[in-house]
Amino acid sequence: MTRPAPNPAARRAQALRLAYQRMRARFGHLQWWPGETPFEVCVGAILTQNTAWSNVERAIANLKAARVLTPRKLYALPERNLAALIRPAGYFNVKARRLRAFLQTLVEDFGGRLDRLLAGDTATVRQRLLAIHGIGPETADSMLLYAGAHPRFVIDAYTRRIFQRHGWCRGDASYDDLQTLCESALSQKPLPARLDYWQDYHAQLVITGKTYCRPRQPRCAECPLKPLLPNRPQSKTIGH
Repeated sequence: MTRPAPNPAARRAQALRLAYQRMRARFGHLQWWPGETPFEVCVGAILTQNTAWSNVERAIANLKAARVLTPRKLYALPERNLAALIRPAGYFNVKARRLRAFLQTLVEDFGGRLDRLLAGDTATVRQRLLAIHGIGPETADSMLLYAGAHPRFVIDAYTRRIFQRHGWCRGDASYDDLQTLCESALSQKPLPARLDYWQDYHAQLVITGKTYCRPRQPRCAECPLKPLLPNRPQSKTIGH
């Protein structure tokens, strides 16, 4: 008697779990997100929008050197001074306004206490963050997962590119579609182990996307996920 073939959702979940095993075997546990405090994680989540993390590190180093990397000290800075300090992160005027909007909510509504801002059920806190100017789903979920210990899977351009190339999602899949896919497929671990699992899984996708699954000239032959590619020609370029 032959066993019935697993349904598409089960096959996809199996592939995603195997993908993590293969990436972690290559890179080890990544202990990510880079940041010494939850507040620094939140600042970094805003500054990393549309730029490389190396640029964010330089901007955060400026804030530390100026001794202003606390909610109240940052909020007290004139916007032009803040923009000058975060200049290495690019789009510094836009990011200064976004950072100040976050700081305004944090300081004026929650007394500068990040633990209070991030307290509550996950859905409520997420809506609280999304209501702040300049914070979209990816930034909010990064804050939730890495600063607030809330189980929300972060979706970014690396996730989308890797999933599309491996046939794990449709080309028109939305942020919510991809997040639902990941959270349903990768919920086999109990909390708090699931929190670490999702934190590290996102980090693994980032380093795999940067190193191998690049938009142009992907290094598929060297990628730990090569055995999971579908049996069809792969596009040489896939946009963000």
